[in-house]
Amino acid sequence: MAQTKLRAWNIHPDGYPVSEAMKSFVEQVAKSTGGRYSIELFNNGSLGDQPKAVQMLKSGEIDVAEFSSGPLSDAVPGIKVLNLPFLFTDSAHMFRHLDGKLGERFAGNLKAAGFVVLGWYDGGGRSFYCVKPVSNIRDLAGTSIRVQQSEIYIEMVKLMEAKPVALPFKDVLGALEQGKVDCAENNMPSYESTGHFKVAKNVYMTNHVISPEALVVSTKLWDKLSKEDKAAFTDAGAKSAILMRELWNKRVAAALEATAKQGSQFVKVKDASPMVRRMGPLYGKYMADPTTREELLTIISK
Repeated sequence: MAQTKLRAWNIHPDGYPVSEAMKSFVEQVAKSTGGRYSIELFNNGSLGDQPKAVQMLKSGEIDVAEFSSGPLSDAVPGIKVLNLPFLFTDSAHMFRHLDGKLGERFAGNLKAAGFVVLGWYDGGGRSFYCVKPVSNIRDLAGTSIRVQQSEIYIEMVKLMEAKPVALPFKDVLGALEQGKVDCAENNMPSYESTGHFKVAKNVYMTNHVISPEALVVSTKLWDKLSKEDKAAFTDAGAKSAILMRELWNKRVAAALEATAKQGSQFVKVKDASPMVRRMGPLYGKYMADPTTREELLTIISK
């Protein structure tokens, strides 16, 4: 029996929910195909960063990858809407769309761009955390907030009357310690694992962006698979997505508990409507853009 060896890329460390879910995908594919497909999993971005991995997938150097919504929206601009603030109330709301018609539409567009989606993973809900106490949106006015190099995030912070500071992820802890930024924003497992909680102990639980990630294979690989093997890969991908979401929820709960024990203070947003109203210009821009309008209308109407 000929064995086909494949390579899978992932930016996260060993033991992380994404890494564990991909490990289960690899095992399930081997089992379902009777060992005809052997996938080697490379965690920790060991083969290169995310932009490089996108190119590697397209060129056939890697066959399977797990990407955040950033590189996917470069390939399919409509996916950009998933990064808009306050679009989803929680992950369950997001997955109702992605496990349904909207997810099918995105998957169809991504396939045309070279990515076959096998499962939607949870990218988590992002909140603000600051060196000084924050109890409402007004407390963020005038602060400097670290953001990723993303047009939506930069605009969102400006609309909160705060100052966006785009910095690489690895530089955020130093910037908080040195007072170069007052706040940052991310999901809770990242807040904990990076040690940001040691400096920025005040968390304003906004869940302002809830976005997905995706487990994908290259169309190069997909086109070579038999009908039965496509079914095996699809089934393994769907099962890995369910596992990932369960592991993610547990990881979030553990991060909240661990950082609270270390003295982090959490303030929940009672009413997000003042924040949502401020985002009007941002929604207007994406509503006017034909590449994102239909997707935005689909989400808002349900």
